Amino acid sequence: MSDPTAGPMTTTELDFALAAYIEDGVWTVTPLPLRGEPDLSSLVSALRRYPGDAGVIGMVSVDEDFFMVIRVDGGRARLLLSDVTAATEWPLAKQVIDELDIPLAEDDDDQVPAGDLAIVADLGMSAMDLGALIDDVDLYPEEMLEEIADALGFGNQFHEAIEAVG
Repeated sequence: MSDPTAGPMTTTELDFALAAYIEDGVWTVTPLPLRGEPDLSSLVSALRRYPGDAGVIGMVSVDEDFFMVIRVDGGRARLLLSDVTAATEWPLAKQVIDELDIPLAEDDDDQVPAGDLAIVADLGMSAMDLGALIDDVDLYPEEMLEEIADALGFGNQFHEAIEAVG
């Protein structure tokens, strides 16, 4: 591997991967059990194992660089990537870009989100609020995901799951 930035993502670069779902009006947040190197299909497969009245939400933070939200409801997976430029460095982010069928960002492109900003609008965070949150360059991915968790009503469970992972 001559270029260290081109190497495959390792699990040590994954800050955390969590599943959140509602059952009987109560949120449950749990670390996602992943084997080997995480990729988009293994994340979606892992999320499909969970129940949920409104589907299941996957929250993934990578190397304090970017985050992904994956919402699996029935056979459908909706995707949100916090930073389109992450796909130039991270294979996992590139898989999301490929799945969304959008072109790879150039190095000088802005750090903008890609995918479904309305991914959790029905649960309490509008696309506009989510977009504004992602635009806050002073926040780390974990802090953004924490704000999403708070807005959706599972902030405490999110904190407990993060502590369990850390």
